[in-house]
Amino acid sequence: MATFISVPLKKSSEVDLVKPLSKFVTASYPAGEEQAEYIRAVEELNKLRRNALGRPLDKHESSLEVLLRYYDQLCAVEPKFPFSENQLCLTFTWKDAFDKGSLFGGSVKLALASLGYEKTCVLFNAAALASQIASEQNLDSDEGLKAAAKYYQLASGAFGHIKDTVLSALNREPTMDISPETVGTLSLIMLAQAQEVFFLKATSDKMKDAVIAKLANQAADFYGDAFKQCQYKDNLPKYFYFQEVLPVLAAKHCIMQANAELHQSVLAKQKKRFGEEIARLQHAAELVKTVASRYDEYVSVKDLSDKINRALTAAKKDNDFIYHDRVPEVKDLEHIGKAALVKSTAITPPISQKFTDLFEKMVPMAVQQSMSIYSQRKTETVNRLVGTMREATNLCNGVLASLNLPAALEDLSGDSIPQSIAEKARSIVQQGGLQSIEQLIKDLPELLTRNREILDESLKMLDDEETTDNELRTKFNQRWNRTPSGDLYKPLRAEGANFRNILDKAVQADQVVKERYSTHCDMITLLCKPENELNAAIPSANPTKTLQGSEVVNVLRSQLAQLDEMKKERESLEGEVKAVTFDMSTTFLTALAQDGAINEEQLSLSQLDQLYGAYNQRVQASLRMQEDLLAQVQTSHQEFSSLKQSNTEANQREEVLKKLASAHDSYVEISSNLREGTKFYNDLTEILIKFQNKCSDIVFARKTERDELLKELQQSIAREPSAPSFNVPAYQSTPAAPAAGPTPAPRTVFQPQQPQQQPQAKPQPPARPPPPTVTPQAASTTPTAAPPTGPPSSNPPPVAPPTQAQGPPYPTYQGYPGYFQMPMGYNPYAAYGQYNMPNMPNMPNMPYMPYQGTPGQAGYPAAPPAGQPYPGYPQQPPQHQPYYPQQ
Repeated sequence: MATFISVPLKKSSEVDLVKPLSKFVTASYPAGEEQAEYIRAVEELNKLRRNALGRPLDKHESSLEVLLRYYDQLCAVEPKFPFSENQLCLTFTWKDAFDKGSLFGGSVKLALASLGYEKTCVLFNAAALASQIASEQNLDSDEGLKAAAKYYQLASGAFGHIKDTVLSALNREPTMDISPETVGTLSLIMLAQAQEVFFLKATSDKMKDAVIAKLANQAADFYGDAFKQCQYKDNLPKYFYFQEVLPVLAAKHCIMQANAELHQSVLAKQKKRFGEEIARLQHAAELVKTVASRYDEYVSVKDLSDKINRALTAAKKDNDFIYHDRVPEVKDLEHIGKAALVKSTAITPPISQKFTDLFEKMVPMAVQQSMSIYSQRKTETVNRLVGTMREATNLCNGVLASLNLPAALEDLSGDSIPQSIAEKARSIVQQGGLQSIEQLIKDLPELLTRNREILDESLKMLDDEETTDNELRTKFNQRWNRTPSGDLYKPLRAEGANFRNILDKAVQADQVVKERYSTHCDMITLLCKPENELNAAIPSANPTKTLQGSEVVNVLRSQLAQLDEMKKERESLEGEVKAVTFDMSTTFLTALAQDGAINEEQLSLSQLDQLYGAYNQRVQASLRMQEDLLAQVQTSHQEFSSLKQSNTEANQREEVLKKLASAHDSYVEISSNLREGTKFYNDLTEILIKFQNKCSDIVFARKTERDELLKELQQSIAREPSAPSFNVPAYQSTPAAPAAGPTPAPRTVFQPQQPQQQPQAKPQPPARPPPPTVTPQAASTTPTAAPPTGPPSSNPPPVAPPTQAQGPPYPTYQGYPGYFQMPMGYNPYAAYGQYNMPNMPNMPNMPYMPYQGTPGQAGYPAAPPAGQPYPGYPQQPPQHQPYYPQQ
């Protein structure tokens, strides 16, 4: 009786995990020990997959442990890598576990770029292997019973987990083996078998009959639910697997119910309800008889049947001679209780007992993304503070340059180069002068062109693949059931559009810098000349030495010194702001563990406010201080200008000195802008190369997926019938020769119960065929018939008979003894003199003529009277109809 159902494993194609995952690790983590450790972990993950899926697995707990460890690792690694079609694209291909395919079409398989799909299929294999291990257990021992119950419950839980998660994990229609209907049915079957194992354990432990009856009744209920689930789902019975499973489920349902009735009858006997005992035993005997008559080739119930029949015979004997208790109807019997001792094992990773995360130190992608956004917010905060201070410093320098300070205070002699101008000239020469700026300006277009080419090439790859995808979608319509490239590439195209916008803005900024350089080019050239040439180029003016000791000059110098000190404080403050660091990963990990999600904006803004709040206050104080000092400088400068002797030469000299000071400030700013631009383009090149690699990877993955889908479509087209199905006429059928060892077809429970069949009659001869037509063997001697005018028949022509040495071919019917080939010249239609042959040229509505013998040769005898055989030919069996029906 111990027939248990196990599930076959799915088969997977090989997938290289090392290359794409290593590329992601290399791009995401700096070179060092951490990166090397993650790459080693990727190699270990690839080995783990090969061990779990790349070889046949033994039906042993160690093989199941490998599968569960791989499943746990997939669950652990899923949040740490960006597995998706448009980021880290890994395509997993799995075959349907139940569909055996065809000779030319192959088996059904599905390829998806989804880690959830891989997890689902691996868990399916773990459940299937658990069912196989359970079915191999020795149920005569306590250890075997416990192990079988454990693995059946694990299999039930795994199949149930797939039922709940498969649609959300795949986001498309799965193959039938992992569809919710199929795995839901398998989960019920495994749970029923686990309950049956508990029933066997209770029986072996000789527990109370009341308990055993409840366990058996619950198992019967589980089997009945699984059986109904199979019947109600239209897609399941088409599998040969489920066609074999259905009879077992029906048989197990009856057997468990019979066991429940048997043990409940013992309880009735103990309560001296002898009529109830007999009724239950009779019901159990009927159930077992049903199993023996319908499902004997699947489940043997001989022992159970003998046990029930012996008990029934003894009960009837006792009741007939002693008790004379009334035997109630089965419908009037009290319902047997139920006791469910099994429960599907909950799937909560880690399931494996020996699991250790290979990527334990790697933070999840949610934390990585939050860290990246936090880093951007931090950079924006630092740039805002630093930019504010630099803008204020440039404004201060511009105001001083417009007032010709501090050169005006140093130029009281009127005929020498002011010390500040000389220092600025030396600073420009040390920084490379005009040559440095011109080289930087010359390099910018080359860097820009390189970036544009990388971006254009990346987007062109997406365009080409999307065009191909659209063409195939138009060609195959609904069959091309993968994600459209246009939808898949939206994030990449948005990223590409952002890069192009950045490049356009960079071009505008470059143009502004070039225009500014053109404006100050002459003065910068002058500052790059030797000191004597610079002195000669500056107009001289009348001396104003009388102002050297005045109070206004001293006040101005004091105010300028405060401004210089303020600038130095800003430089120091800028360094402090840039040096601030804080590791937010711990904060984000804690939030993820507590809440299951990260509120990045709230956490980041709160932390940034703590870090940079004090620096922001210092920057604002520096701005207020500058505003006050500049107001004081302007007031003092007005007094200084009113005391100076104003003339044309002095005004010209002051104007040149202003331009020289402004040219120096512009040179410093232009040099800084050009170097920042060069760094920007170089950094952007690295980012665009990563973007190009991302586009290349996804396009390659899409091409691989496209090739797989095209192959599947070709196979499905090959499996499709080329024409509608049709029925072959009975006279064209040829009974197959009996096989040496006939294997009866599965008697599934879809068919209604048939009445008791009579002994099979001998085969009847087929109906009369139409008049003989000309065949290739007789084409040379018989005129060709005209094509029929009626509608063409959808049936194929009759099967040609074996080649004969002479005469027209007559059909032979193998398998009917006593019917032989008719001799040449014999006309079986002679008895039907009025049977007309339509559509014969030049012979409209002419009857068949009797056979005319050749001169000198005796003809065959005419047709004998009705009911008499032809002399000399074997007679037909009397119970058969005539060879050709009489009209």
